[in-house]
Amino acid sequence: MIKHIRIVSPSGAIDPAYIDGATARLRAWGYIVSEGAYARERWGRFAGTDDQRLTDLNQALQDPTVDAILCARGGYGLQRILDRVAPVTKPIIGFSDITALHQVAGIDHIPSLHSIMCKHIATLPEESEPLQALRKALAGEAIEYRWANHPLNRPGIAEAPIVGGNLSVLYGLQATPWALGKLSYQFPILLIEDISERHYHIDRMIRNLRMSGVLAHLSGLIVGQFSDCEDDELMGGTVYETIKEAVADYDYPVLFNAPFGHVEHNLPLWLHRHASIDCSTDSILRLDGLQI
Repeated sequence: MIKHIRIVSPSGAIDPAYIDGATARLRAWGYIVSEGAYARERWGRFAGTDDQRLTDLNQALQDPTVDAILCARGGYGLQRILDRVAPVTKPIIGFSDITALHQVAGIDHIPSLHSIMCKHIATLPEESEPLQALRKALAGEAIEYRWANHPLNRPGIAEAPIVGGNLSVLYGLQATPWALGKLSYQFPILLIEDISERHYHIDRMIRNLRMSGVLAHLSGLIVGQFSDCEDDELMGGTVYETIKEAVADYDYPVLFNAPFGHVEHNLPLWLHRHASIDCSTDSILRLDGLQI
């Protein structure tokens, strides 16, 4: 059961007001909230030096009183310290650059929460779906999401653990100890999303996952939001069509336009835990309850 949440900033620098707002909201929900000594630091684009960010993260990972770690924001920075991070033995909360930590957690099948972070926890209305779903997820409740089927969906049903997150980060981890292919799940469901990437680079990244065998060994694919990724007519179709083409040889279900990614309506999703997807009619994703 999650009681104590530690806020750390392992990647990009953040406006301290968002840490204050997220702390206040989480405490109003009944959680004990603490923060790393360097969570409010700024060193160029980073939230402190590499050593400062690593110190905060490792202290949180090794503190037995901390039940879960909320990363203040994404941005960039984790790949500069990932090879020195202590074993991940508790849930990590975040997305974007935090995908790198989710991959570390996935090596040992540690549940990890792909979720909004401090800015949106602080600023979204209390009644918003991302906040209400986050409350349920942190409490270990089962969750079901439904959204309209996309025309490019490939119908089907699948049950498996969910892995993944930000496509650029996953691509950057290829050929490292934390690559998707290093996770020991047999035929997981893969989630991908991204922001501000050129269409041809998305094609390069998804083709890399295809050539490395990742896409051939899935039970399903969830395609989230590709925010500010403009379609390039010279690529012969949309970004979503490029992704569909890359998985055309496989027969597992593919769900497009899923509510996960760099958008306000970014719903929490437990990674490395059992889930089911169904896009026979509506797009449906069900997450089992989780006792931590």
